[in-house]
Amino acid sequence: MFRIASVLIAATLLSASAARAQAPTPPPLDIYGRLPAFELASLSADGERLALVTTEGEQRLMLIHTVPGGVILGGARIGDAKVRDLSWVGDGHVLAVTSSTQRLPTGDQAELSFGQVYSLETRRITSVFERLPGVLRILYSFGAYRIDGQPRVVIEAQSGDDYNLDLYAIDPVSMNPRRLEENARNTRGYVLSADGRRLVRYSYREETGLWALQAKQPNGLWTTIWSTTALLDRPVIGGEGPDGDSVTIFAKPDEASAKVWRLMGLDGTWRPLPFEGEPDSLIYHPATGRLIGAAWREAEGWRYEFSDPAAARVWRSIGRAFEGRNPQLASWSDDLRQAIVFTSNSTDAGTFSFVDLDAGRADVLGEQYPQITADQVGEVRPISYPAADGLTIPGYLTLPPGVTDPQGLPLVVLPHGGPAVRDELQFDWWAQALASRGYAVLQPNFRGSSGLGQAHLEAGYGEWGRKMQTDLSDGVRYLATQGVIDPARVCIVGASYGGYAALAGATLDPGIYRCAVSVAGVSDLRAMLRWTEDRMGQNANAANRYWNRFMGARNASDQSLDARSPVLLAAQADASILLIHGRDDTVVPFSQSTAMAAALRGAGKPVELVELDGEDHWLSRADTRQRMLSATVAFIEANNPAN
Repeated sequence: MFRIASVLIAATLLSASAARAQAPTPPPLDIYGRLPAFELASLSADGERLALVTTEGEQRLMLIHTVPGGVILGGARIGDAKVRDLSWVGDGHVLAVTSSTQRLPTGDQAELSFGQVYSLETRRITSVFERLPGVLRILYSFGAYRIDGQPRVVIEAQSGDDYNLDLYAIDPVSMNPRRLEENARNTRGYVLSADGRRLVRYSYREETGLWALQAKQPNGLWTTIWSTTALLDRPVIGGEGPDGDSVTIFAKPDEASAKVWRLMGLDGTWRPLPFEGEPDSLIYHPATGRLIGAAWREAEGWRYEFSDPAAARVWRSIGRAFEGRNPQLASWSDDLRQAIVFTSNSTDAGTFSFVDLDAGRADVLGEQYPQITADQVGEVRPISYPAADGLTIPGYLTLPPGVTDPQGLPLVVLPHGGPAVRDELQFDWWAQALASRGYAVLQPNFRGSSGLGQAHLEAGYGEWGRKMQTDLSDGVRYLATQGVIDPARVCIVGASYGGYAALAGATLDPGIYRCAVSVAGVSDLRAMLRWTEDRMGQNANAANRYWNRFMGARNASDQSLDARSPVLLAAQADASILLIHGRDDTVVPFSQSTAMAAALRGAGKPVELVELDGEDHWLSRADTRQRMLSATVAFIEANNPAN
């Protein structure tokens, strides 16, 4: 426990900083590969109870206890399913949303979502589909609301005969459902008020890209208030606006406008948000469901702004108490006086804390990696460097623990997946594991990364295997000119798109890397597009439009992709290559790695292939995650020793 004051926080940070003067003994490698010991936390409306997810090996547990005090009220064993969300439904029930890889009747595999309601009274956990016969038992959307004054779980479920999604409200006590809306064809989702009123719904036609927003009228009919053609960049609906007469929408009103968060009035009028700038995410009041805040990912961490004065005062207090620790809001009580805060930075491997503003105190609830001490966490420095064409590439450099003046270090380039996502300032288990073995780790937010402005994102269009690739090696050259790294001791490691970048680094960008590790990476661009077309059952699908945009291709028959497909360039590989891939991958097929292995062997190039049985695209299992990490580190140390 500590008081809400920055003094103790500052003292902790100073102590951790001083500990870096001596290189600490690195923890065992398997500690980094374990699933986080503490994954999710959700605070009840009154701030007196907490639902959380912890892990024991491969197994996930949901626990419910009082705060403060930690008196256990109940819990359930979730098993090896991945828990995606926890939501309180009134005071006595918790909705747990999970996902797992399932084989479809077609033979394909897919990542499917499910919902279970836990009762504190009966201590039983029950599927939300318990009393919904005749529907596919797959969760498409979910939420907790108070309808007619009673807590309800609201879900969308697909009827087996017509494949349309209906909207149901489920009583968490009896599990009896009530159908709220019979969905029209192509309806994809709703925005509801906190009392369950349907404000808007939206539809999308995959083949034509027609996206339409409808508002519900007092007479019960739905009226289209705005529509657009969005083969790409389809709008995203958030939640209820600040005054109850609008909804938040991430969209472009017209072709000349940027895609940012805005308000859409229920009368179809566009309105600006009550915040300056372009936020990365929005915050809604836990009781009213209305917009009260926004958050920006910046180089030094997350920044929050609130239009609600009470919320602004609370966050200022939290910000002062956790200054320098990159606090992030995880959950709030309805009166905003209790909160769950997540922190992560260069001395914090990820900590959840319970904050009670009335008592003026904060208590640590759990740490993601409790075996890793502050002095064993490598410093993460925001950096930026110029690409060859002058574009500024921001990113992060993780140093080996104990290193404060880096000079001539061996380097691992660790590009993120996506590609339209980004790395941020936080504890990254993969980067920290590599740093603990004596390597500097560069995580560049290359062109095409999201969250850095529209211009930076669009600079990546058509640059897959081109400037998106050289942005990485430009970072190597920059660090070499600064004396930070030894340019003769560089490897590249990545997963998904980052796995492609690793293979491209060894085949398309010669003379930079001594070794490359591709985890679930794409090796054959045209085969990837054909596979997605087969799964979607059509050429015109959103996934392939996304790939085509970044690849700069027309479709899967575009032969220009061959010049950027590592599988066809195996003879050019000038670095040792390790391929790692999960057999249950539903995003990038396992065949992408087996084909690359065969091509490299055929070209007489050194290659190793590690197959991960039962693993998906996201390294969600502890044993396979540890196996990936052990294989990666052993391979890098063999081909690029740190000492």
